[in-house]
Amino acid sequence: MRKLLDFLIRKRHWFLFIFLEFVSVVLIYRNNAYQQNVMFSTANVITANIVSVTGSVTSYLNLREKNKELLERNGQLEMELLKMKDLVEAMKADTVVFRAFVTDSARFFPYEFTTAKVINNSVTYLSNYITLNKGRKDGVLPDMGVVSENGVVGVISIVSDYYSIVLPLLNTKFKLSCKVLGSNHIGSLSWNGRDVRYANLDELPRHVQFQLGDTIVTSGYSAFFPEGILVGVVSSFERQRDDNFNSLKIELATDFHRLSNVMIIKNFRQEKQWAIEREARGDE
Repeated sequence: MRKLLDFLIRKRHWFLFIFLEFVSVVLIYRNNAYQQNVMFSTANVITANIVSVTGSVTSYLNLREKNKELLERNGQLEMELLKMKDLVEAMKADTVVFRAFVTDSARFFPYEFTTAKVINNSVTYLSNYITLNKGRKDGVLPDMGVVSENGVVGVISIVSDYYSIVLPLLNTKFKLSCKVLGSNHIGSLSWNGRDVRYANLDELPRHVQFQLGDTIVTSGYSAFFPEGILVGVVSSFERQRDDNFNSLKIELATDFHRLSNVMIIKNFRQEKQWAIEREARGDE
């Protein structure tokens, strides 16, 4: 305490000077309109800058929630698009059946999307895997398809109560049935373990017409994905050893380096499809 008092006594001239300066500023501010306007304008500028910085920080912190909302909305729009495709295909097949679909308000659409966040991701191995923050408690089960906002990601392979593992396109064990958009000819997409931006679409019949830049989509020939989900675009092509088939180099739509949020596709008819297919194979 004594040291504090000694310090205050030694520095009393400075404290007196600061006090008098403060009193002078207050008197000038109160008795002069010009100084009031200047100080008011300066205070407004400082306040505006502080509010701007605070708003930017708050906006940045809210980006995660906004991204989640956008992903959920994207999933809803994707389902609406798939429903429309379903009805259009029915119309092409049979006008009478299409009318029945339209008038039946209880028509069942077999797909549902669940959003999830990527919490671990590898792209440097031959057998890459992705970990999601959703599991069995969230309704996630093995063999569900996974897509990003840009295109196909992979298929759920392992599930625990709170987490799940995705077998992605960037895994040499994974194969996906695909087709050139506008064509009904099917090929098999796989990754060769080299460039993470590209995969190969093989077993595509030689007579199928295509051009560089054509869109590659899911064929709908599996219970993992609906028909028409974007996979990538044709980058180049070559003949396979069997000259009756083409091999297309596909630039993948999904950027696996920047993968953050995904959607898990639940197909309510998946088990029924597999059951009847197993029954058919058993009869052979």
